[in-house]
Order: sequence, then structure tokens, then C-alpha cells
Amino acid sequence: MNIDFIEALDQIEKEKGINKEVLLEAIEAAITSAYKRNFGSAQNVKITIDRETGEVKVYSLKNVVEEVETDLLEISIEDAKKIDPNYENGDIVEELVRPKNFGRIAAQTAKQVVVQRIREAERGIIYNLYVDRVDEIITGIVQRKERANVFVDLGRTEAILGSSEQMIGENYNHGDRIKLYIVEVKKTTKGPQILVSRTHPGLVKRLFELEVPEIFDGIVELRSISREAGSRTKIAVYSNNEEVDPVGACVGHKGARVQQIVNELKGEKIDIIKWSENPKDYIASALSPAKVLLVEVNEDSKSAKVVVDDYQLSLAIGKEGQNARLAAKLTGWKIDIKSRSQSDLMIQEDDIIE
Repeated sequence: MNIDFIEALDQIEKEKGINKEVLLEAIEAAITSAYKRNFGSAQNVKITIDRETGEVKVYSLKNVVEEVETDLLEISIEDAKKIDPNYENGDIVEELVRPKNFGRIAAQTAKQVVVQRIREAERGIIYNLYVDRVDEIITGIVQRKERANVFVDLGRTEAILGSSEQMIGENYNHGDRIKLYIVEVKKTTKGPQILVSRTHPGLVKRLFELEVPEIFDGIVELRSISREAGSRTKIAVYSNNEEVDPVGACVGHKGARVQQIVNELKGEKIDIIKWSENPKDYIASALSPAKVLLVEVNEDSKSAKVVVDDYQLSLAIGKEGQNARLAAKLTGWKIDIKSRSQSDLMIQEDDIIE
């Protein structure tokens, strides 16, 4: 090692952000281990690297004693005083040694340490880059499929789209550019592992934040969301400004805003309803596109009985119960839907929800 080596470490510090002193200390420790491995593990040694020239020096460390029992570890008080009259019992003498072929071992060890530390630093940088982006959207390019998993190139690293996080019926072909929701970033022995999703409700929420400025600015709030990925999503929105229609803001001019999100989700239907603190109004809206006649609520059990016209019953329940299921999840209420002819509730014209 020489001054070129020190200059190389300076360059690594600038490019990779790894402190040069930390690298040198790690190299010194590694070379010490290499020395003991190659020149006798019983010997106490200290390795130093000159910070300016890169010169490596090896010192044998010996305890000053009255009577020597082990030459490799101890030195007599008489011999110690020949080196320096100030030495006393219990002191440690450092003797410069020059083992043969040590330069090659030191250089090889230093290279291994630097490569390892660079790899660790890069992994740390990538982890820190993505760990703060959990619950956010990221765009990636489909690289390959392995078993049921899809691996997505994010630029500096890859993300894993697990089978349970893939939308039913959606194909992931090499080179496809897709938006993903970051679910978790984990540290592993092979580096950071980034787990992403196409099915998480948070993906829809973040897409609306990107597409609707009023949500991003906090004028419109997305209060609740329920989703069956690839099929249908319901969102409840609320406006903090009476002059701003929250549903209209999310739909956009001629449906442009919501259509962008539907396209990104490959045709997934999205129902946008107005959130209300009145549970009757909220539940009625949540069952959209069905028209609800009457909602009777039980606050204690947080359950509701809903009445619709006979011809609206199948629409209110939805295919395989999907509409009712999503509405219940959106509102947090248990919903029992009956047709007008099935219901035992008395419906007055004044009770009908407009």
C-alpha cells in the first residue's frame, strides 16, 4: 500500500460517502487478524497505516515483566530498559517487526475490507433511501418473474411484488412500467428487501393524492377506502371548504381525473361518495350506485337496516355481494339490505332519503 491507496480511499469517501478514517480503522483491524492467522496467533501485534503515505507498520506488543515465561508475549525489565530507561514492570513495549511477504497479505486483506465496506455502505444507502418511502408510490419496470414473484427494477435496486400483492387478471410483462405501493423495507443479509403491492388500498389513496391537487393540498380529505383489487374500490371523501365539491374534485372535468386512476388500475371500477357524519346519509351513499329508500341504524350494535326498491336490490347487493360488502367495510357498519316488498319497516314518504 502507498499514497495511491490513500488517494483511492479519498475518492471512495467522496463518491460513496464512506468515512476514510472508518475504512482505515477497519483495514487495520483486518490486517491484524490476517497477521495473527499467518504469523502466529499467540503474538500480540498492532498494525498502523500512515494516513498520509499509506505505509503499513507492524508492532509486536510485549508486556514488561521481571521474569520472562513466553518470549512472544513478554520482555524482561532489563531488555525493556535497553530500549527505553523509562520502562517499568507492567508497561507494554512496542517493537517494530518486518515479517516476510507481509505486504502482499496486507494489500489483499485491505482490498477485501474495502470491497466489503463499499458493499455494506451501498446497501445502507439504499435501505435509508427507501425505508422513509414506506406507504408511498414508486414507479418501476418489470424485470423478471421467479415462481410466483415479480421482480421490479427501481433503478438502484429491485423490489419484490409477491403473489398475494398482484392484481387478479393483471399481466406483468418484461419492460412494463407500473406504479407500486411500498409496503415494507427490510434489512437482510443480502441487502435491503423492498416489498411492494398492487392490491393495497393505499395504492388507490396515493394515486388520488397525485391526481387530485385538492387532496394533496388538504382541501379535500380521503376519509375511508375499501377495495377489492382488480374489481372495485369505494372511497369516501370530505371537503374542508364548502365551496369545493369533494366528489367533483376527485372525478375531474368530464371524469378525466378518476379515469387516469382507472387506467392505471387496468379498468378497476371506482365509486366516489361524499363522507357524512350522519350514518344514515353515509350508509345510503356508500351503497351507490343503488338508490336507497330508507336506513334505520342501531348505534349500540353499529348495524343498519336498509330498504331499497325491489328493482334496486340486486344492484345494492352487487355481484356476489360485492357492493354491500365494500359499503360495510367503507362505513364500518354492518348492513342488512332488504327490498321494499321484503321489509317489515314502515316507509313514510318523509323518511325516504333524497
